[in-house]
Amino acid sequence: MSGANGKSNGNGGDRKAHHGQNAHGSALTLPGDPPGGRRAALVWGVGVAVYFVAVIFRTSLGVAGLDAADRFDVNASALSTFSILQLLVYAGMQIPVGLMVDRLGTKKVLALGVVLFTLGQLGFALAPSYGTALAARVLLGCGDAMTFISVLRLGTRWFPARRGPLIAQLAGLIGMAGNLVSTVFIARALHGLGWTTTFVGSSLAGVLVLVLLLLFLKDHPEGYEPQPATHAGAAYVRRQIAESWREPGTRLGMWVHFTTQFPAMVFLLLWGLPYLVEAQGLSRSAAGGLLTLVVLSNMVVGLAYGQIIARHHRARAPLALGTVASTALLWGATLAYPGDHAPMWLLVTLCLVLGACGPASMIGFDFARPANPPERQGTASGIVNMGGFVASMTTLLAVGVLLDATGDNYRIAFSSVFVLEALGVVQILRLKARTHRRERERLVASRVEAVHVPV
Repeated sequence: MSGANGKSNGNGGDRKAHHGQNAHGSALTLPGDPPGGRRAALVWGVGVAVYFVAVIFRTSLGVAGLDAADRFDVNASALSTFSILQLLVYAGMQIPVGLMVDRLGTKKVLALGVVLFTLGQLGFALAPSYGTALAARVLLGCGDAMTFISVLRLGTRWFPARRGPLIAQLAGLIGMAGNLVSTVFIARALHGLGWTTTFVGSSLAGVLVLVLLLLFLKDHPEGYEPQPATHAGAAYVRRQIAESWREPGTRLGMWVHFTTQFPAMVFLLLWGLPYLVEAQGLSRSAAGGLLTLVVLSNMVVGLAYGQIIARHHRARAPLALGTVASTALLWGATLAYPGDHAPMWLLVTLCLVLGACGPASMIGFDFARPANPPERQGTASGIVNMGGFVASMTTLLAVGVLLDATGDNYRIAFSSVFVLEALGVVQILRLKARTHRRERERLVASRVEAVHVPV
């Protein structure tokens, strides 16, 4: 893994650090790396808490889908529009948010995001009509879009590069814990307290993390300020996007994220509960238990993937492709199973495998990170993060339309998953060798330059 982190010296100069790998494939830490430590963990923890709340708000519709259909009197296509519109906004904002993070810093962007997604959750709680509820989900999607890229940037500013894969996976793991809150607590609160009380009450979590953010979050450690960038309006924007996109590692990261994330996202965000209840004949509590299993599997696999990649960088592509293959195999077996309902053991196995999709999508950032210098990390992360959400949005729409067109035939509707997986695998295979070649070239160059950099 290679890249550069600037560290300002006492004279206002800049000393570059380059991160490579040793012969065993593990990352090296050279002068200029942030030190990490307890202070870094505290600051990063505040940022991750914001992301945790954003995921709760994002995924709360996944356990409220049937309630929302009744409350607003809508069909499957209209119900899917909630999530599609939210993800459309999220995906469309990824590059602008990346540019904002690179230019304004993490704290300002995260603060704006908290305000927006909290107002969106509150608006969804009080929405009197379908149109108003849609507007609230758009607002929520805007705020949600500002969180994850900011948290990734925070990690690179506060922790050494060798910890990058693990820190990113931990951020994703804690985000999935937010999903767990939705599947366990939001679902129970909806049936015990009702729609308005549940969503208004949950919005108070946004107020809490905003206070923590304003009090404790800082963009970077003292003495590790990034180099001041010269911003030239539209020219700066075009240059950031073009230079990030030119790197095959950025494009490979986007396609890895595209191919791996969406099967679990579609399942958890909207269609998993209706599928398990209506197509598989499970009770709501049993279906909620399986959704919880996806989240728990995600958390366990995320820790394992982070450790593996931190030690063996060459495992990135095999892990990503292996996850795609396993997901396709289990989806195919579940959808093709003869009879009206798949057996519970198969549904459990499917949910365990779906739990690997989130951690596998994080591998995309491990391709983009070494391909881009610190001043482009936000933009590159935005491009990568856009991939999975475009795929999720497309599949959410396809499933809703196919359900309405086929009289709620989930086998046909969920078969749309295989089309996007096939597209993504083709692109990953096309870009993989080129990315690895560029990484080797960059590693050689960084080692040569490190020899000449005074420590």
